[in-house]
Amino acid sequence: MLKRDKSLVSESKKELFSQGAPQSILRNDMKKIHSKSHFVHSAGALKSIPTNKPSKTTHFEIEIFDAQTGKLLCIVDKVMQTFTIHDVKQKFHQACPKWYPSRVGLQLEYGGAFLKDYITIQSFAASSIVTLYFTDLGPQVNWTTVFLSEYTGPLLIYLIFYMRTPYIYDIKESSKRLRHPVVHLACLFHCIHYIRYILETIFVHKVSGGHTPMKNLIKGCTFYWGFTSWIAYYINHPQYTPPSFGNRQITVSAINFLICEAGNHFINVVLSRSNHTGNNACLPCPNYNPFTWMFFLVSCPNYTYEIGSWISFTIMTQTLPVGIFTLLMSIQMSLWAQKKHKIYLKKFNSYMYWKSSVIPFLL
Repeated sequence: MLKRDKSLVSESKKELFSQGAPQSILRNDMKKIHSKSHFVHSAGALKSIPTNKPSKTTHFEIEIFDAQTGKLLCIVDKVMQTFTIHDVKQKFHQACPKWYPSRVGLQLEYGGAFLKDYITIQSFAASSIVTLYFTDLGPQVNWTTVFLSEYTGPLLIYLIFYMRTPYIYDIKESSKRLRHPVVHLACLFHCIHYIRYILETIFVHKVSGGHTPMKNLIKGCTFYWGFTSWIAYYINHPQYTPPSFGNRQITVSAINFLICEAGNHFINVVLSRSNHTGNNACLPCPNYNPFTWMFFLVSCPNYTYEIGSWISFTIMTQTLPVGIFTLLMSIQMSLWAQKKHKIYLKKFNSYMYWKSSVIPFLL
């Protein structure tokens, strides 16, 4: 570049002298030539304008090992960033048909927590090759099936005892003794309670699309069906003793039972319209319905009403099996309510300082 600039200057001098140019013009022209050559030299070589190349979509390769044996089961390739764990389970099921997605548990490390179906691959992938560990969760059932089985059983079992079939009670003893009105009322209220459960499971509740192990269905059905058999046997027995305080005790508890059942239903309707669990929980709010005003006092009024229903049923029938069932249900629901209350405290602490979890001003 410098040699070419010098030659340009010498040629310009010769041309000007040959044309008889004045000395002042010659000096000015030389300065212009030198400045241009310096600009060209400082600029350097011209660079080409970069063109934007289309970005390639990153794909992952997922190696799935057996968590027990450490054996490589399959490799799922061409997995995009937006794929979820559920998508990986679908591809794994195609490679290993004997394990359908609902019984597949995937972990980042052996003994770690199972990855949720909605988690995306890009949220935890550190490289293009991802290692996951498979655990067989065993036979699974849908949550809707679990709830319907738990609630339909008590409804039918109670009616069997109510009809006083000869295989359960003595026919002669049953024919001699007339039933007290509370026996009929208890059957009606028990049916109302579980029919409401079934209808809300189908039409109101947003039941999770996930699954649960078959053993949870067996445990739930054993608990509900077993207690229902025990309760129904005592209330419908020919030697059943009516409440100590007669009609006054029955009437007050019956009214309270119906109020709690109505309140429980309206609370469930409110909860079905909002997300009230997990990290994205939003605070349920009361509306114009007076039954929803319980939200001002407790975080989980659905459990409050549920406990109230069973306490009323216990007082109305005055039987030991119902009392034991009510106690166990109250303990379990209190634990569930406290768990939800802690979630609300983390996200809405300024709105929760005056609320209880399930029993106003106590618990």
